Amino acid sequence: MRIQPVRGTRDFLPQETRLRDYLQEKILHTYVQNGFERILTPALEDADNLDKSEGGENLNLIFKILKRGEKLERAIEEEEFQELSDIGLRYDLTLPLCRYYANNKAHLNLPFKVIQLDRVYRAERPQRGRMREFVQCDIDILGSDSSECEIELIYVMGKTLLAIGMKDFIVHINDRRLHNELLSRLGFPEEHHASVSITLDKLDKVGIDGVREELLEKGCSEESIDAFVELLESEGSMIDLVKSIVGEHEAVQSLEKIITASQKLSAGRYSIKYDLSLIRGQGYYTGTVFEITTPDFPGSIAGGGRYDKLIEKFIEEDVPAVGFSIGFERIFSILSEGGFVIPEEKQRIGVIYDAGMITEAIRDTEPLREEYEVTLFERPRKVGRLINRLEERGFSGFVYADNPGEIRLFER
Repeated sequence: MRIQPVRGTRDFLPQETRLRDYLQEKILHTYVQNGFERILTPALEDADNLDKSEGGENLNLIFKILKRGEKLERAIEEEEFQELSDIGLRYDLTLPLCRYYANNKAHLNLPFKVIQLDRVYRAERPQRGRMREFVQCDIDILGSDSSECEIELIYVMGKTLLAIGMKDFIVHINDRRLHNELLSRLGFPEEHHASVSITLDKLDKVGIDGVREELLEKGCSEESIDAFVELLESEGSMIDLVKSIVGEHEAVQSLEKIITASQKLSAGRYSIKYDLSLIRGQGYYTGTVFEITTPDFPGSIAGGGRYDKLIEKFIEEDVPAVGFSIGFERIFSILSEGGFVIPEEKQRIGVIYDAGMITEAIRDTEPLREEYEVTLFERPRKVGRLINRLEERGFSGFVYADNPGEIRLFER
């Protein structure tokens, strides 16, 4: 049998798991401290829900689960291959949240400020920062179309990232409404907006030349492409330049309000930037979109936006919504590779006891647990080897159970 985990997933050693637990606990604490409430949803979702969710390219990455027994046999016999699956693994936490609200709305008050910390699954090609199983840490506000929701989410997300040790990050903001209006003013036909946006969303991966080439292949006019590229490369206030093209658009006013407020709340601890090239791939976004980047990683570490029409797919009710999600695995990689040390962590002490004396060892070393994390080890024949192993595993020191007052700390 294979001992390696499935490709695109991984095992975590105890010290790695300690860091992951610390980060998730810190994130959750900050979210809760700011008035959000946690819910839990199943990892399994109805396949039709997933397929109709407008999740962009994520729809091609859904893990689908085959039907069972007679239903599967019948679908194969009748060559109804699209009917082979009726369940899939969630690819994000937004679609499950919308279904959750539709199913439980009688028990929820609006605005509903909600937390989700859970695993999601995508059939990715595994690479650094992209796994097939990974954790997302979401906060969402349902039931309000006010731009003050975006201001609150950006503030709480910035506060959370600072709390877990992230520095020098930038919050990028755009608005899908403004983006589409700008494309129209630059001569891109409305029916091509979705396709053009998919290409523009690749700017950080393929660069301006790659974007230009792909847009030309899609049949876009050189004049429109040149106008957009010229705008991207312009100096000065980008939002003022865009405003000069689209006028006093509602989305411009919304963005200016969000950016001004967020800059005040950041107090210089992180940057807020209007980003003309920010699109985000999910088709369900309807307004503001945002991402967070850091010099320590070649991609975003958090992202989200407003999805005012997604809940309507479940119930005939207009429920505006906006959310922000931390890319937990990317942040874990940045901090673990950077040698991040968990602050104020209790020191770990190994207690060495003689064979047959575990009852006494537990009893006599109980007072140590007020100050230390205590792990018991039966005395081996070669005590020195055990002590060396404790030091290698990150223990702070050791003590013999029959003399619990004499703790021997390792030199660091």
